[in-house]
Amino acid sequence: MIGVIGSISTDFVVTTNRVPKQGETVYGQAFETTFGGKGANQAVAAARLGGQVQMFGCVGGDQFGQETKANLARNGVDVTAVKTIENTTTGSAHITVFEGDNAIVYVPGANQEVTIDYLKSVEADLLACTYFVIQNEIPMPSIQYLIDLADTHDIKVTYDPAPFIEIDKAYLEKVDYLLPNETEAKEMFGDLDTDVLLGQYPAQLLVTMGGDGVRYHDGEAAVHVPAIKGNVVDTTGAGDTFSGAFTVALSKGNSLADAIQFASIAGSLSVQKFGAQGGMPTIDALKAHEKFNDSWKV
Repeated sequence: MIGVIGSISTDFVVTTNRVPKQGETVYGQAFETTFGGKGANQAVAAARLGGQVQMFGCVGGDQFGQETKANLARNGVDVTAVKTIENTTTGSAHITVFEGDNAIVYVPGANQEVTIDYLKSVEADLLACTYFVIQNEIPMPSIQYLIDLADTHDIKVTYDPAPFIEIDKAYLEKVDYLLPNETEAKEMFGDLDTDVLLGQYPAQLLVTMGGDGVRYHDGEAAVHVPAIKGNVVDTTGAGDTFSGAFTVALSKGNSLADAIQFASIAGSLSVQKFGAQGGMPTIDALKAHEKFNDSWKV
């Protein structure tokens, strides 16, 4: 079982051909409400790719809470541990899409209620997991608690440190896979040369670089895995797709190198449709991709 512990939100997405300056109003081309939250995105990505997934998190006592929880269930995610917090709003992300890329304002809402007390209340379910997927849209004390819990009980952790929040390096040593993008890696480790940095965290640190692919150290040398090119419509959720797909591939018994290739295909497919979850591929779509390897365990 893969336990995804994190944010559950609604995305309010505006597409524009011009980003407003401070104090300026411009016309937008489209508006859409979609399901999001990095945690929920990762859970949906993993479930669509054949993972057995349970979601841990909190939603508000509003219509968005009901809808986001129902959406997770429709995608095959176990939501029995998701808690509804009355008199609180469900988390939300306000996204501006410009020329295929995005800028985001995130409002945590009920995601701030993913506290240590909540985690203790669902600990039996957490300990039934073999993998945790976590990110930074829940309180930092909860993230640290989860890393320690996993370390104590031999649960593997995929940690996507976004959005960036300062964390003690001692916790980074305990996670199995750390997946920052280039900007987050610099915020975490400073301006070290990427290959030097990767050499300090072999087979653990993966630096994602969007259209430039992924870099990691395989234990012998730094490796660059080029991105799989395709028609980019919306990059929202691409990193979450990668994290979910990567963890599913590992949970099925694939090697680190194969898991990265598997996740790269999933990420490339995800940006070809609109919405964080709208483009997340199914396992059948992945199998149909020309770069899919039939020897992979799925």
